[in-house]
Amino acid sequence: MAKSRRGRGGPDPVTETVHGGVAELRPDRDRPRAWTLLIDGAPQSHVDLDDPTYLDFAYQRRLGHIADLAAPPGRPLQVLHLGGGALTMARYIAATRPRSTQQVVEIDTPLVQLVRRELPLESGWRIRVRGGDAREGLAKIPDGWADLIIADVFGGARTPAHLTTTEFLADVRRVLRPGGWYAANLADGPAGARGSGEARSAGGARTSSSQAPLGFLRGQIATARTVFPELCLTADPAVLRGKRFGNAVLLAADRELPVAELTRRAATDPQTARVEHGRALVDFTAGTPPVTDATAVPSPPPPPDTFA
Repeated sequence: MAKSRRGRGGPDPVTETVHGGVAELRPDRDRPRAWTLLIDGAPQSHVDLDDPTYLDFAYQRRLGHIADLAAPPGRPLQVLHLGGGALTMARYIAATRPRSTQQVVEIDTPLVQLVRRELPLESGWRIRVRGGDAREGLAKIPDGWADLIIADVFGGARTPAHLTTTEFLADVRRVLRPGGWYAANLADGPAGARGSGEARSAGGARTSSSQAPLGFLRGQIATARTVFPELCLTADPAVLRGKRFGNAVLLAADRELPVAELTRRAATDPQTARVEHGRALVDFTAGTPPVTDATAVPSPPPPPDTFA
């Protein structure tokens, strides 16, 4: 059962055990109806019920820029979200692009129930949430259905191995319309900063280039290049240099990307970022081979003190 009480200073946190661990909805003391979702202490999402266009997390702002540029302002989109969390990006797109049709695939059904109960969606938003594995849910979507696919899937703070491969991305491209975009939230860091944690697939026991500094991120770029002709990557410069663990947002498409505008927006965000593309992004992979279903491992666990 969820635990929730309103204290003298505002609402108290809400905690509930879900499939992924202990979920906590922690109130934002600076915004009256805003909440942060944490799973086992790791921040996952931030939602402001009064202003769904407010994106607090840096990586979500970067995904917001992508959603803003995926089509002319205000035009409805068909969006597939792999991973739901607190449905932050689905809310953002519903608010900024009314009449958009969105499908969310989230494996943690109790988490979805908690979020929908405590952070209800506005009536009229065309958001459908389906329970199930992200890759299995992707396989059920018709060819050419999506204008935009956003992948933000973490289990135990790690991206599952089967969502990192050329086979997975081939199905992503199948579901995208010509000219559609694929955006993925990825996380990596210095090799020496690896924490401990169990892989979610048998491949977790294999050695791979993901054990090198930024090896997982390099492998994801190499993998995406086998499926999509156009790529760019947005991240904190310290993350790109392998100095600290953090998020990077990969954008892939079959058409030219608005790199200049993404670069401008990244440079003016509260937490500034750098955008890599073209030759520099190819060089960044440093010859790392693409990932297949046979060689995949989960993304590296964050260092123990990442969320302290």
